Amino acid sequence: MKIDPNSSADLSAQIAQAIKDAIISGELIVDERLPSETELSDHFQVSRPTVREALKRLAAQSLIRTQRGASGGAFVNRLSFEDAYAQQVTTSTLLLSMNEVSFDTACEARYALERACAPLSALRRSPDHLATMRAEIFRQGQPGLTDEAFCASDVAFHRALVDGAGNPVLSYQLAGAVEAMQPLMNMITFTARDRERIVELHGQIADAIEQRNSQAADLALSELTAYTLELGTKAMAARASRHQNRSNVENPK
Repeated sequence: MKIDPNSSADLSAQIAQAIKDAIISGELIVDERLPSETELSDHFQVSRPTVREALKRLAAQSLIRTQRGASGGAFVNRLSFEDAYAQQVTTSTLLLSMNEVSFDTACEARYALERACAPLSALRRSPDHLATMRAEIFRQGQPGLTDEAFCASDVAFHRALVDGAGNPVLSYQLAGAVEAMQPLMNMITFTARDRERIVELHGQIADAIEQRNSQAADLALSELTAYTLELGTKAMAARASRHQNRSNVENPK
């Protein structure tokens, strides 16, 4: 593990990256104890506070864990896909909001990924995944359900569809699509959408997954994609119209 003391990059960041690279390459394996702060300080020729800051960076990324006591120290963490979901969702949400990704682009990506996942879900889904999808469909049809609750149920339904594929890598990769993109799309379209239409399409998707019919699942998802894009176009047009009306009121000719 090496750093460049002449680099303009922060030394603690360099040390954290060097240790991270060693973990990724397998030089440091899961549950292996890292050298002590003193040993790392000597190895990198830096102060112990600098090493301590580097370890904090790694802990914040869940790459290491610390234990106290005689057998304590810093250890390479066993990072699970479930543990990484939240970071994936946060990163995706920030990318979408900070880079002004268009509604159409987000919608296209989100459903293209899910449609690719649907055949595996139709093949491998468990009774629990189907039960979750059915429960969310029932919840979505309840009178008096708030928009926020409907959005949350929408996410839960599609997350069950994705997880039904039985592939943790896909579930992790799609976490950003389902739990970051979909709420953003929901916020744009919730005032215009027909809940009954969405519940109907969700029912068709669940039926297809239960019957292990990947073609029917793809068709229902395609219809949901088209409907969502239609709602987005209408919502954007209405927003532009309201903005123009306000502009005319504030700046009369």
